[in-house]
Amino acid sequence: MLAAKPPLGWNSFNSYGVYLHDAAAMANARAMAAWLRPHGYEYFVIDNGWFGEYALRPGTRYAAEKHAGDVRLNEHGYFLPSRTCFPDGFEHIVRFCREHGLKFGLHLMRGIPRKACELNLPIEGTPYTARDIANFDPKENCTWCHYCHGVDMTKPGAQAWYDGLIRHVADLGVEMIKYDDIVEHPDEVEALAKAIAKTGKPILLSLSPGGAVDPAAIEFFRLGNMLRVTHDVWDEQKDIEACFAAWEKWRGHEHPGFWIDMDMLPFGQLQLMSPPGGEIGTEASTSATIALAGKGTHRWSKLTRAQMRTFITLRALAASPLMMGGDLPTLDPYSLRLITDPDMLACNQNGVMGNRIRRDGGIDIWRTPDRADAAKGWLGVFNRTAAPADFVITAAVLGLSAASRLHDVWGARPLACGETVTLEAHDALFLRIT
Repeated sequence: MLAAKPPLGWNSFNSYGVYLHDAAAMANARAMAAWLRPHGYEYFVIDNGWFGEYALRPGTRYAAEKHAGDVRLNEHGYFLPSRTCFPDGFEHIVRFCREHGLKFGLHLMRGIPRKACELNLPIEGTPYTARDIANFDPKENCTWCHYCHGVDMTKPGAQAWYDGLIRHVADLGVEMIKYDDIVEHPDEVEALAKAIAKTGKPILLSLSPGGAVDPAAIEFFRLGNMLRVTHDVWDEQKDIEACFAAWEKWRGHEHPGFWIDMDMLPFGQLQLMSPPGGEIGTEASTSATIALAGKGTHRWSKLTRAQMRTFITLRALAASPLMMGGDLPTLDPYSLRLITDPDMLACNQNGVMGNRIRRDGGIDIWRTPDRADAAKGWLGVFNRTAAPADFVITAAVLGLSAASRLHDVWGARPLACGETVTLEAHDALFLRIT
């Protein structure tokens, strides 16, 4: 089964926005192969903008525009690797991934490129053209990225467009697609799933974004393998809180082959292509600067170590896919330790979203049973407050039997009932039950 366990990998968005280039891609692929692949991470995903012919600031690799003014297409309107960012294409990256046990992935925007409509390019294998199937209704088109028009799935040629596009990216070597602006359009999700099936290739389908996901459309979403249920997650406490809320809302919808996705892990260096003070351009009418895609500018993750422990503990207990977002070649040892910890990965790959068993003031306790033996499993004790808190290890409070034994994952030590643990603000105690 494809995605029998929550997928593990790296995605370029947190660290490079929509401006990843060949040298940075290869550096991250090498680091991923060396440091993450031995721990089960396998999907190497290039996010949006890989087809954009960006104007660059003179003498630099930095974009001089938020979204590319031009995109590269073939004769059928399918996106091709940008000559600006990937002058040698993807072949050498795909080859490296396959030689090192990685799977190559790409981001795509829902619909058909606006440039294909402007040129009225033919829909491959049909008598129809791009304008015949495009949905020009502004309400049906993405409001934050203008590369594509939606596709009107009632029009002849619409399914053929998706069939050809997915066949094209499969021929590029793609084994995972992060499809954006798609969750509010179940008919296009269905079209994608059909197109992937027609390739006969094992292509994992990740559905985004997560801001407005309708639970009533869950059967359409199950045609994919990952469903984003949060907005973009960055290095702020409010983003961690959003993940807690998503956990409570979506618990129980996961199963092997389909996982509830809480977005990427914003650890390490972020926004490398957006230098501080590097907002671009001015609009003459407002004199306002234009921020580059992503959030903020180049920085190390602002999460404290306590917040990082909470975030990764939450993601393990909730069986959310783990897609590392920070720059891998420069990743700090503490972040690397958290994302490769064997107990954390065992809990995550167990594939069960845990239940909250107790809430006491600002302390939440969640438990995830071991899929193979419910007497075993993992516990998370979360301090949801901005002040330190003491917690007494008590069998009754934790719902444990007298025979249970506890191991403090982050403290790397056994714990016994009666002990008191001090949790920092927004910290987590992660326990393995044996």
